[in-house]
Amino acid sequence: MRGLAVSLLGLWLVPLVALAQQPADYNTITSVNVSGGTVEISGSKKPDFNSFTMTDPPRLVIDVSGAVFKDVPEELPVGNGTVTGIRTQAYGTESSSIARILIGYEREVETDIQTSGNKLVVKVLGSGGGAVVAQVTPSEGQGTPAQGATAANTQAGSNAQDAARAAASDREAQEKAVKAAADAARAEREAQEKAAAEATARAKADADAEKKRQEEAQAAAKRQDEERRASEQAAAAEKKRQEEEAQAAAKRAEDERRATAQAAVDQKRQQEADAKTAAEEKRAAAQAAAEERQAAAKTAAEQKRAAAQTASEAKRLKDEERQAAAQARREEQQSAREAAADQKRQRAAEARERREQAVAARESRARPSQGSAAAESRESGGGAVSSRRKTMTQIGFQQQSDSSRVFVRTNEPVRYTVGTSGNQVVLELENTRVVESNNTLPLDTHFFPSAVSRVEAFSGAGQTVRVVIQLKQGVRYETRQEGGLITLDFPRPGR
Repeated sequence: MRGLAVSLLGLWLVPLVALAQQPADYNTITSVNVSGGTVEISGSKKPDFNSFTMTDPPRLVIDVSGAVFKDVPEELPVGNGTVTGIRTQAYGTESSSIARILIGYEREVETDIQTSGNKLVVKVLGSGGGAVVAQVTPSEGQGTPAQGATAANTQAGSNAQDAARAAASDREAQEKAVKAAADAARAEREAQEKAAAEATARAKADADAEKKRQEEAQAAAKRQDEERRASEQAAAAEKKRQEEEAQAAAKRAEDERRATAQAAVDQKRQQEADAKTAAEEKRAAAQAAAEERQAAAKTAAEQKRAAAQTASEAKRLKDEERQAAAQARREEQQSAREAAADQKRQRAAEARERREQAVAARESRARPSQGSAAAESRESGGGAVSSRRKTMTQIGFQQQSDSSRVFVRTNEPVRYTVGTSGNQVVLELENTRVVESNNTLPLDTHFFPSAVSRVEAFSGAGQTVRVVIQLKQGVRYETRQEGGLITLDFPRPGR
């Protein structure tokens, strides 16, 4: 029993955080009942639990998730021959609470844990349950276990089964006595701890009272000191106010004297200013007459210059018109030469396209175009392709059941070439441009189970777009074009 108590205490001496307030949707465990070898745990919801066993002494630990205890003691002594006792403890955080039930057994047993509605039922399997009932259920007419054993010895005499039953009853009585002694010692220890706590509390209360008294005395002294300082400050303030009023009166008298003297000076200055104003008005009239004469002369000169400038501007405009006409004639001649050159190039391109279409038609009837990434090669593609500038609208990568596909979309069919060198395949689109900058961002595909590790598009020289496909290893591939879609299929490694 003492070993069990020590082990139970050691199991539960871990940092636990009890919840100050439990949410309403927790599973509230309200009772833990023991009947023979069966332990029944009742809650407000169907339990969600985990369990594990411990040895030396034998124990079964059940953790119910999202649960708390209500009116369930932390320790339930049992000692019925199979179950020695039960301890309960709630721990966890405010968002997650776990209710733990630890069941101690007299010996190693097999248990069966089942749920029945909101209850969790733990049963001892095999003969253990029957043995529990036999040990904890005395027969009618028996008194204490010791008395029952004595009566059995008196009745049976030399009967070995009765002797064994009496020995078991004696052992149970001894265990109960040991448990009672342990409980008494624990109660005595708790009483001592409680007395020590009360003494500590009283000492702390006395210390707090003394501290409070000293603080009150210090506060009174502080208030007296503050009142004295306030009185001194008030006297100093009154003295300062009187001095300031005297200074203000002296200053007002001085200001009045200065104002009188300033008024006399200002009157004299005003008279001088009036005389000066009359003289300035006379000079201003003479100056205005002179300025009028100058303005008339200046106006006549400006009109003469304007007439000369108008004649010069007309001559310059006429010269520019002649130059513009000459430039227009030169541009028309240049446009005519460029148009003739474009027609010549277009006829040559159409002839080349017809030849390439014929070659492509023969090759497409023979087999789909294939390339090898292990050696240098080039392929061409494109049927009936217009001479307009094409636009690459999309570039992408797809994983298929047995291959990986790199595809390029254009706004209409385009003439293209495919070249390979080592572990690199280059698709070049002729007379094509990239408008969206997103289509030039690299596609990193190295983490796929594919021979392709990277795909990236560049604006090449001569109005072309280059799509560079980097391979992990050299594999054969197939290239097709359907309308504005070009696809390159690479078999997966190992296929």
